[in-house]
Amino acid sequence: MRYAASLARMAALALRRPRLGLALLGAAWRFRARGWYRRAPFLPLPPPEYVAWRMHTAFGDEEATPDAQLLARYLAWAVRMNRERGS
Repeated sequence: MRYAASLARMAALALRRPRLGLALLGAAWRFRARGWYRRAPFLPLPPPEYVAWRMHTAFGDEEATPDAQLLARYLAWAVRMNRERGS
């Protein structure tokens, strides 16, 4: 997966729809690698193998990058599920 392209799309989405910014941060936190603070670059990024697997299972291509509309739908769904779980 092309991280730069995905990160750019996510940043653009957060700028266009600020209410999704917190949902985007929450999703990024859920996808982080375990023990990320012990390995350089010391950023809570998901393992590349995991992201490739997720893209393959969702889109049939490990190099796929979801468009902004699909990402926004996923984030809205995640927020809804989190609210229902917390109720």
